[in-house]
Amino acid sequence: MSGAPSGATAPPAVPAGVERTLTLAQLANSVGDGGYLVTSALYFNHVIGLPPTQIGLGLTLGWAVGALAGVPLGHLADRRGPRGVAVLLAVATATAVGSFVFVRSFGLFLVVACLYGAAQTGLSAARQALLAALVEPARRTRVRAALQATLNGGLAAGAGLGGLALHAGTREAYLAVFAVDVAGFLLAGLVLLRLPAVTSAPAATGPRLAVLRDRSYVLVTLINTVLLGYLPLLSVVVPLWITLRTPAPAWLVSALFVVNTAGVLLFQVRVARRVRGLPDAARSVRRAGALMLLACAAFAVSGAGLPAWLAGAVIVAAVVPQVLAEMLLAAGSWEISFGLASEGRQGQYQGFFGSGAAVARALGPASLTTVIIGWGAAGWLVVGVVFLVAGAAMAPAVRRARPT
Repeated sequence: MSGAPSGATAPPAVPAGVERTLTLAQLANSVGDGGYLVTSALYFNHVIGLPPTQIGLGLTLGWAVGALAGVPLGHLADRRGPRGVAVLLAVATATAVGSFVFVRSFGLFLVVACLYGAAQTGLSAARQALLAALVEPARRTRVRAALQATLNGGLAAGAGLGGLALHAGTREAYLAVFAVDVAGFLLAGLVLLRLPAVTSAPAATGPRLAVLRDRSYVLVTLINTVLLGYLPLLSVVVPLWITLRTPAPAWLVSALFVVNTAGVLLFQVRVARRVRGLPDAARSVRRAGALMLLACAAFAVSGAGLPAWLAGAVIVAAVVPQVLAEMLLAAGSWEISFGLASEGRQGQYQGFFGSGAAVARALGPASLTTVIIGWGAAGWLVVGVVFLVAGAAMAPAVRRARPT
């Protein structure tokens, strides 16, 4: 069974200024990330000249490396302190983004993509361990929701910046977006240094990487990983779907990011307030799976030979259930990931749970591009049904994993 060990000491109430500092650090790198997510796939294709298959393969391998790195980097955060590890990985992420500017071949693209995937996954694990160390358990999901709302506010601003770059369509415009992303991660690292130093956790008894033997936690992580398959949709699959399968304009990609991120900015905290324990979290995830099916069905309709304006309207409408599903999944998964983790091993547990995002980003671009772009509307429906089934499977998995 997962759960805090007997006699574990809960963190104190949030120290003054900690939540504000965490929020500022989140905002610092999210603006550049929004621009990067909107422009990166088209930059790799139009500027570097990589075909979509190589882009998908490179991102797949990069995030696969990230998935493997999540647990050891999270364990490093437990042993050496999450603040210092988070700062180091923020710098590493900035280095990876800046290195994309010098990519001229698939081989170098592959190397940089692996560095980026490992640094991003490790940074997420270290940040979650830092939050767990500074925030008492009852408030973690709500604080995490506030950080997610801030993240999406920054992503919305960055998506607007990315839209300008897409409209300009020049190499210099793309590079300006990448430069903003680099600066954002460096600034985030500096802001994290303002947080109080967190004492590293004492060495726990049992296996060094105990999360890998926690079968219940592994199961809920696998289910969450399937649901996180939505992650490459707006950044990779939908841009290709719009340009290859619909008459809608390419700049619509930026508008979708604005709608998505604005929705999370406005409503994520409100949605998270409804999640007050593991049963609520499981129900939230189940509803997310059903809404993702609805969104996939709407995206499928957009490729049915509609006029450009109507196809664009349908695509924008599809983002509404998608963003609601994203918020429900996020709130539920945060509660599950913290609630079923051993307090003395939050870094490695969050690293393992967070590796699901890396796996989704690794397998998603290649598999979803093949299924959706290759099969068309039928592919969208297949993906939607997979989301529905995974969401329904979370409740029994959580009941099995709940600590006694």
